Formats: sequence, structure tokens, C-alpha cells
Amino acid sequence: MNPISGDTDKEEVIQKVEQQATQRDLELRTYHTTGKQDPEKIAELLNTFEADRVLVAGGDGTIKMLAETLRDQHIPLGILPTGSANGLAYNLGISEVAEEAIETAFGNRLRKIDVICVNNDLCLHISDLGLNAELVKNYESGQLRGKLGYALQSIPTLIKSKMPFNFEITTDEGTLHRKGILLALANAEHYGTGARVNPDGKMDDGKFEVLIFKKFNVIDIAQTLRDEPNLDSDFMEFVTTTRVKVRCQQSVPFQIDGEYYGEVDQLEAFIMPNHLQIAV
Repeated sequence: MNPISGDTDKEEVIQKVEQQATQRDLELRTYHTTGKQDPEKIAELLNTFEADRVLVAGGDGTIKMLAETLRDQHIPLGILPTGSANGLAYNLGISEVAEEAIETAFGNRLRKIDVICVNNDLCLHISDLGLNAELVKNYESGQLRGKLGYALQSIPTLIKSKMPFNFEITTDEGTLHRKGILLALANAEHYGTGARVNPDGKMDDGKFEVLIFKKFNVIDIAQTLRDEPNLDSDFMEFVTTTRVKVRCQQSVPFQIDGEYYGEVDQLEAFIMPNHLQIAV
């Protein structure tokens, strides 16, 4: 459990999980993240406790950390979406209502999904270079959590951004040179905000999409938020692939699943099919 993710009462969630575990005659261990050596401590706990499943209460960043920790163990994950952004849960149709999410997390219906390996880090649904990563950076340095925190950072981010950025995109199909405000690597349809930016995204097809957003257009952005993704090609272009190299003329802000990773001037990514099992 990540105690500082989002703006929800985690203790109430833990109590409900404990009740379910007791009713199902299951042994439960609980770990609270601290931001200090969490992966190592979780791995040590798993070595002493042969878990049949790991439940994670937090946002996309917390789930990503668990996926990294479990990457060679193949233990199914149950997701309790309590973060500021819950993009992976949203894309998998997992409810944010605690009781419903807990029922799903303990359930027997499992789905294997692909993940993207980006610069040797796992990406579970969307990573990007550019404007959104700048927003993530500013949000992390702010004091307010939740979607309101993102909203309050949006205008300062737009004012200070160095967009547009120049991208060189190389796949097996060839090389493209594009200028844009944002380049995303997407294994899913939606951002955690609910914006549907990748209508062709499927989390288990062995491929991912490279999305190039060319300009800031309020009308087109509003369409993604209303789930109307008939986006003009002048606004967004995409390439479906299994592998990509991206180079930038200048260092560009970079994020994976809602976690800011600094500025980069290049990245490499490839798909890892059927890598993660999640209760759905």
C-alpha cells in the first residue's frame, strides 16, 4: 500500500481487504511503502512469504514498481486503484469503488497483458516525451494530490513549456521526422484522466502505438476527454510497431506511467508480450 497516493482513505481499504482475507481463510501480509528501498524490501518479504497473489493499493507508479519487483516471479496482481492517476485500472475496467475493486482483486479471472520495455524500465500503459511529462514533473513538485493537483499545474506548464519538440522516429517500417508537443508510447487506449488517445490500443496484441501529437488544439483535446477519438491527422499521427528508437534535437521531459524520469534526448522501446497477469 502506498499511503500518500491520491486522496483516499487507505486504512479503510486495508480493513476491507483484511475482512475479505479472513472470510476466504487466507493469510495476509501488509506492507506500507516509504519511498526508501521499497522494491528490495518487498522482494525480501516475498522470499519469506510464498504469496499466491499480490494486491497493490496505489496509483500507476506503485503498480509499476510492483510489476518491476515481480517481473521474474509471475505472481498475479490484484489492483486497488487509490492513486492520483489510475490509468492501468481504468484501461482494464477495474472499478475505483473499493468494495468492487477488492472483489475483483481476490477473484479468479486473470488476464495476461503486454508491457513495453522503455530504456530498460517497464511501461504498463503509457509513457511519453514532451508536454504531459512536463505536467507530471510539475505535479510531483506541487503540494496538492489528486486530479485537482494536475489541473492546477496545467496552465503554468503550458506557459513554461519549450514545445514544439523535434522527434526522429525509427521503426521496422522506416524513419519519420516530426515536430510536435508530445510523443507517446501507448499499450492502452486511455490516459489516467480518461482521455482516449489511442483507439487502436490493445493490451494483449503483442504491439504498441507510437503517438505523435503535432499541435495544441483545445477542440481535439476535448474530443479525447469525451471519448470521441476521431482525431484530425493534423493534430495526431500514429504508428503501430513492436520496437522503436526515438531521438530528439534537444533534451525533452520524459515520464512512464505517471512517474517523471527527467529529460532525455533518445529512447529505445520494445514490446514484452503476455508479461503480466492481472485480476480483472
